[in-house]
Amino acid sequence: MTDWIELAPGLSIRRARTVRALADYRLIVLDMDSTLITIECIDEIAATVGLKEQVAAITEATMRGEIADFRQSLIQRVALLKGVPVDALQAVYDQRLGLTPGAETLLAACKAAGLKVLLVSGGFSFFAERLRARLGLDFVRSNLLEVADGALTGRVLPQVWGEICDGAVKRATLLDVASLMGIDPAQTIAVGDGANDIPMLQAAGLSVAFHAKPKVREVADVALDQGGLDRLLQLLK
Repeated sequence: MTDWIELAPGLSIRRARTVRALADYRLIVLDMDSTLITIECIDEIAATVGLKEQVAAITEATMRGEIADFRQSLIQRVALLKGVPVDALQAVYDQRLGLTPGAETLLAACKAAGLKVLLVSGGFSFFAERLRARLGLDFVRSNLLEVADGALTGRVLPQVWGEICDGAVKRATLLDVASLMGIDPAQTIAVGDGANDIPMLQAAGLSVAFHAKPKVREVADVALDQGGLDRLLQLLK
């Protein structure tokens, strides 16, 4: 007997898992790259200097869990971006970054139901903060690229909470925001696709693997393998 029940094509739930109505949750936590948006920003930055294939191979191996140390993986990839002009990041945002289909519909429904929205990303604040303003997100945590003389230095800057937003920080951020809101982690939803999302998915009341890597799907309560983010609303009525 399979562990999954397919509710509709590409939408499955773990057998015997109960799901509350959307309004019974208080916080939704979203990964950014390949979840809220359609691209991996670091790969697209690398493309501007002809390094996409090299960087994307490391990204893919990391998201699949084949490279276990996200921190070192990110440091390695960011180092390859040394000298990239900041203007290239704006070009990625303007020309290559797209919202995942259904993202705005899901966020609107969550806000209407009274949920707060947290974006927590192993990607970069250049993009996350623009998405905060564009989508009205309540909380954002992401990595900060160091810039000098209008170009990337190839380093990530430490912030008050730490240096690298990895899987452990994603989990801690979910729990910290839930605590500040005065809610139980059981009242949170987490959505992600890569191995560095696993710790926060395991901490959430409802975990959603969105077009996810196999290792992520193994730990999730819900698997959304086809369609947009708004398909989650078919489950959370």
